Amino acid sequence: MDKPLPRPATVAGSPQGTARAERARDPWWDNTRFVSATLIVVLHTVGSIMEREDVLHSFHIASWAFRVPAFVMLAGVFSSSGPLGPRPLRSLLQSIVLPALVFSLLFSLESRWLGAEFTLHVVQLPWTLWFLMSLFFWRLLLPLVVQLRHPLVITTGVALAVGYIDEFGMAFSASRTLVYMPLFYLGWRIGQGYLRTWFTSRWSLPVAVAGILASCVAGWLWHRDIKGNWLSMRHPYSVADPMSLEWAWVIRLLVLASAAALVLCLLRLMPRRRLPLISALGAGGFTIYLLHPLVIMPFREQGWISRVNTPVEIVGLVLCAVLLTMTLGSPPVRRLVQPLTRPSIAWMFAPAPPRPQPVFAETTAAPAPSTVTATIPAPRSAAEQTTTATATKAP
Repeated sequence: MDKPLPRPATVAGSPQGTARAERARDPWWDNTRFVSATLIVVLHTVGSIMEREDVLHSFHIASWAFRVPAFVMLAGVFSSSGPLGPRPLRSLLQSIVLPALVFSLLFSLESRWLGAEFTLHVVQLPWTLWFLMSLFFWRLLLPLVVQLRHPLVITTGVALAVGYIDEFGMAFSASRTLVYMPLFYLGWRIGQGYLRTWFTSRWSLPVAVAGILASCVAGWLWHRDIKGNWLSMRHPYSVADPMSLEWAWVIRLLVLASAAALVLCLLRLMPRRRLPLISALGAGGFTIYLLHPLVIMPFREQGWISRVNTPVEIVGLVLCAVLLTMTLGSPPVRRLVQPLTRPSIAWMFAPAPPRPQPVFAETTAAPAPSTVTATIPAPRSAAEQTTTATATKAP
């Protein structure tokens, strides 16, 4: 049986425990997380000018699988399929639900500061926060999905079918949750040791290189032919699709299969050793994802990004996006915003009840099972136990 792939240890509590957890992290995942987070920040930064610049638009298409699909599969790697007891549910609330609500409120306040009308987003979270809502439902669904006879086939079938149902749209991130569920499940399987041969064999290395090059070539040659709604996964199928409405599911199947294959190629090529700076910054991928829209939005809404039009300015804008990623992923920034990205929930719940202590009955001789009926004596009070102990010790 395949052994589970290494995951970073999570040690909560003291600063010493946090330091041990940082040392125990597997750099392979952190390196991948940093690359994906950087691509996300870069594409969100240049989004205002992407349509008019062929280089940026082709880069957007070529790197799509290495952004959101990669984040989805990485989230699956670190998810648990165990029963959702009190502790896992509290963890979901602390790490997903509350940060989503906090940053949704911050987004609304910043939009109001920039001149827009104040809107409190709950059903449809703004900008990138849909991922947190989907992540919450993925983790709730995973214990059920893993019990299916053919989980990957069934979740893929559901992902293809929801495109024909208009009700599954952007509300509660329903469409993206169901469409990306196969990738999330595949990520969980990878965390359990699935496809270990792909990640360790020599023959897979040139195949992975060829996959990355094929993505770059397809992005350069056909970036204007690939529609944005094919990649967004949030809209139902349209009669305007080139394969007609009856065969629109084929396009989604090809997109999902390509995304899964390209993420596997990225993981195969990603160094497993600790890389200076990159591995440490990759540990803050979640913080980068949450914070970068709040930084980018003022520059975008004020029209500063849309004024960039020369090659030198475009390169400078991309470098600024990379610098922003490195800044937001740095340990000082992560510690500073931890009350927002992982708020305390101790005030919300009553203390956990103490675990009952087992009561052991004193026995003298083993009675015959055929003549004596076993009884469990009632627990003695503290006063009785003290009196008995004193009498026992008396000379």
